Amino acid sequence: MPVPASIAIAAVNFHQNDTFLRKNLEGLADEEWLRRPGGSANHLMWIVGHLSWARSALLKRLGHDWSHPSLALSARGAKPEPSAWPTPQEALAVWSDSCARVAAALESVTEEALAVPSTQGPPSHDGKVSGVVNFLAYHETYHLGQISYIRSWLGHPGVMG
Repeated sequence: MPVPASIAIAAVNFHQNDTFLRKNLEGLADEEWLRRPGGSANHLMWIVGHLSWARSALLKRLGHDWSHPSLALSARGAKPEPSAWPTPQEALAVWSDSCARVAAALESVTEEALAVPSTQGPPSHDGKVSGVVNFLAYHETYHLGQISYIRSWLGHPGVMG
């Protein structure tokens, strides 16, 4: 089934974000994932985990339950101990799982399901689940910009030219 028109651009953004996230993380040493710009900003591990956490919220909105024990580490406002973080490889495995599940969910969701009113949680420009899907694509792209910035801050070349 094709992706419904009301979320078609979001679906493209989710797919592109996966590609750009992976490119931005190429060549980074494991210890770089935990370096914080300014000593207090979120590090790459938190951001990647947060994006997987946000995708789990998206899946829930679309009627698919999916979780992983590491997601709570990067929930909004979470401040876990440094020893709690997974390895970068584990974080990327969770990310990959979320990507496959989101792609399948976006291809199977109906316009009727997207038209359900959204009364809580992330913002929705249209007051419906479709608006939440579109907002979460924007949210992910916002954090991808942070990942790109941190990559440059760490001294690595940009991936977009």
